[in-house]
Amino acid sequence: MKGYLRSDYRDPRFALPGTSVSLILKAPPTDPVTQPLQTESAAVRPAYPVLRAFPLWQAAVLSALSLWLYWYTLAHLVGQWWKDPNFSHGFFVPLFSAFVVWQERERLARIAPQPSWAGIVVIGTGLGMLVVGRLGAELFLDRFSLLLVLAGVVILFLGWKSFRAVLFPWAFLLLMIPIPTILFNQITFPLQLLASKVAAALLPLLGVPILREGNVINLPSMALEVAEACSGIRSLMSLVTLAIIYGYLMEKRLWIRWLLAFASVPIAVMANSIRIIGTGLLVQYWDPEKAEGYFHASWGWIIFVISLVMLYLLHSLVRYLYDEKGEES
Repeated sequence: MKGYLRSDYRDPRFALPGTSVSLILKAPPTDPVTQPLQTESAAVRPAYPVLRAFPLWQAAVLSALSLWLYWYTLAHLVGQWWKDPNFSHGFFVPLFSAFVVWQERERLARIAPQPSWAGIVVIGTGLGMLVVGRLGAELFLDRFSLLLVLAGVVILFLGWKSFRAVLFPWAFLLLMIPIPTILFNQITFPLQLLASKVAAALLPLLGVPILREGNVINLPSMALEVAEACSGIRSLMSLVTLAIIYGYLMEKRLWIRWLLAFASVPIAVMANSIRIIGTGLLVQYWDPEKAEGYFHASWGWIIFVISLVMLYLLHSLVRYLYDEKGEES
């Protein structure tokens, strides 16, 4: 009976005399329903929570110090957004950057924090730029130092890999900083001349005799001066910002996003030229006073809407020519 009574498991208390008992331990049976659920939950759970590498008390201390250092900078920046129409788009820039980070929160949480002491160098550079900007009354350096300090904090506590993951929303914050005055003048004047040349070339084709002298277009009844406010810089900055936001929300392919961002520049220039041509037509065929009143003030909004429509038509054309099943970012 010794050979026939061998089993995987038997209670020794009930074994027959002369028999041997073999105990073979086996793993408990797994439930085919709960096992996939446990595997799936383990895969979804981030392996490296970011909050463990960046405690809340450190975040609170750094936030308080940053607010103390940059309170004047932020207040003056928001005031310029409110007062200067050329940079009123700045209100939307930090909101969109925060939205992008929130959208990517699950992917960012799965990145293993690898703190780097190089963040100290970046923070020190930002603080040095802050001192130079305050002493030299250079607003751009003062404001840009805030972005450097923010980048340094991310690198110091989370590492370069995490900073590369948030590089797009961080770089987008550059659009909220007004252009330095020297660079602003270098951009606006060529735009004034370009808009004047385009209008001077097309108005005669529409039956309007003109004589252009620099950025001044002389019509038979009056002279149109393409001033700095009519250079198109306002619509250019706003359209570039909206083109980037539109590309991120409506398009997955990276090359089309870049195309929309770069195409916004000639679209803004073209739309501003249409504005000047429309003003010349009003002066010639209607009433010069009408061209300088309500219609002149409302032309900005009308042309900006036209720019958005042109950007949408360009995107629709690209999507029609290139199937959306192509490469994605």
